[in-house]
Amino acid sequence: MAGGNERSMKALKEVWRRAENSLCADCGKPDPDWASSTLGVFICLSCSGIHRNIPSISKVKSLKMDRWDDAQVQFLAKHGNAVTKATYEAHIPIYYYQPTYNDCQVLREQWIRAKYERKEFTEPGKQLPYSGGVKEGMLWKRGRDNGQFLPRKFLLSEREGCLKYFTKQDAKEPKINVKIDVINATFQPVKIGNPNGLQITYLKDNRTRNIFVYHESGKEVVDWFNAIRSVQFHYLKVAFPIASDNEIKNRLTRNFLKEGYMEKTGPKQREAFKKRWFTLDHRRLMYFKDPLDAFAKGEVFVGSGENGYSVQKGLPSGTQGNFSWHYGLTIVTPDREYLFTCETETDQLDWIAAFTSVINQAMTPQEYAIEAYFKFKS
Repeated sequence: MAGGNERSMKALKEVWRRAENSLCADCGKPDPDWASSTLGVFICLSCSGIHRNIPSISKVKSLKMDRWDDAQVQFLAKHGNAVTKATYEAHIPIYYYQPTYNDCQVLREQWIRAKYERKEFTEPGKQLPYSGGVKEGMLWKRGRDNGQFLPRKFLLSEREGCLKYFTKQDAKEPKINVKIDVINATFQPVKIGNPNGLQITYLKDNRTRNIFVYHESGKEVVDWFNAIRSVQFHYLKVAFPIASDNEIKNRLTRNFLKEGYMEKTGPKQREAFKKRWFTLDHRRLMYFKDPLDAFAKGEVFVGSGENGYSVQKGLPSGTQGNFSWHYGLTIVTPDREYLFTCETETDQLDWIAAFTSVINQAMTPQEYAIEAYFKFKS
């Protein structure tokens, strides 16, 4: 902290050291070293950049490098993260996704703007663009076969419990009509190649179908995301009346546990290893020739350790298939072994950790049914 008198510096450090200010007020990242002199919150460097883009609301300064005068320090002391959150986060809907520092830019930016700029959570019962049970509009959707993004009309309906999209604006029948309880949505800006890219997945004949969309407006695409969560939440409240709100919240949209390239061989374990894009969506391990394929080339069920599933570092001795990557791992199931190789040791260890986290969890009755389907299909 350059400049400033000793008294202000000491007072600033005391406020900064408060437990409530030890995490970024917006994304939860530990040890924030920036603050807003107009809002009174302590934030991380990344969130400070978003605040800087709304200068009419927030003026940010470094806690280490900038000078803070007595009045600004007193303002921080009077407010801080706890007091400010009590105002700007007073009435967040249970289904609204609150991003962390691991989430993408568009989610974090719209969360910050929703709180401080639009003040969406300061009043109870406020009508929000994602809370009405119906959302209709245009999204740019990637074509399944040609890979081109074209505008398509989407309709989300709580009353009908579904998401539809239409190939033409005036079309009477939708191209798809998907029940809301089989839908997932997760932001994929890197994979889609657009900062507002959203991947919508759903089950079709117990296979995962991918739809890739985006909108030019970050606000609009995040509103769609939270509208899906809102409709799902109210649907599940009816379907599971004795479940708590938090239990239902945990059943809403989810991020994939891990994605990336690995090489795989076939069931005879003598074929050449082929590079594929893998997605681990809880107990479904899917592999694709291209990350933006609509359907997986195959899916593997990953059950629990008590049911005979495990992950092992390395490949079985005597593995014959040719492979160019040398960091292997083996998924053991009651029926067969699946062999994979990774490009780096870091990738190998990350995949093993992801598989281990799934295998260590007990299976639910619904997952036993999914496992039975996979065994029947094979």
